[in-house]
Amino acid sequence: MIEDILPAAVVAVEAYGYDGPGHTPLLPEEEALVARAVPKRRREFAVVRSCARRAMEELGVPAQPVLNGERGAPRWPIGLVGSMTHCEGYCAAALVRDSDLASLGIDAEPDGPLPTGGLGRVALPAEAARLAHLTRDHPDIHWDRLLFSAKESVYKAWFPLTGRWLDFTEADIEISVNPDDPRTGSLRAALLVPGPMVGGRRLSHFAGRWTARHGLVATVVTVHT
Repeated sequence: MIEDILPAAVVAVEAYGYDGPGHTPLLPEEEALVARAVPKRRREFAVVRSCARRAMEELGVPAQPVLNGERGAPRWPIGLVGSMTHCEGYCAAALVRDSDLASLGIDAEPDGPLPTGGLGRVALPAEAARLAHLTRDHPDIHWDRLLFSAKESVYKAWFPLTGRWLDFTEADIEISVNPDDPRTGSLRAALLVPGPMVGGRRLSHFAGRWTARHGLVATVVTVHT
């Protein structure tokens, strides 16, 4: 699903469910990170890292542990950038060479409403107004959840470039719908704080894409070099 909205240079590996064939066990360094975690957390942690190692191999990079860096962000092999996501019954990892993209964020969520009060914590007033229009025109998609996913993808692309926190209120995301396929579209995130320097220029916005399939909403944000 998620590979359909990523650039061709990105390798994405997905897993539906946690017990299918092809999943590799945790490496010892990874095992130590979840030694005290509950079984569900351990399964998600293991499967998404198995996806990441398969993506490394597809890029010609020897599989290696995916450990946590600052604020829990994954540490990738030299020369790669990437992102991981997992929710109930779904995991995915996406990796790309750093000569092709400067940063990458992916996120998947169940296509269901946010908990009560959740939208107020996530959305700016202008975003909430745009979501109302999207809900009126396309009521079969939970736009509040999609906005949350987009904010997560923006943060995952932001943090490796800045090493700084980005609050939900510090990016104003506009969601556009593809008229030929209204379950897909694009994202534009205006950064409301000074953006990172990439390729000698300070970025004022991030761009991305979204899809709603198989009971999930998924978003990606890519930052070009």
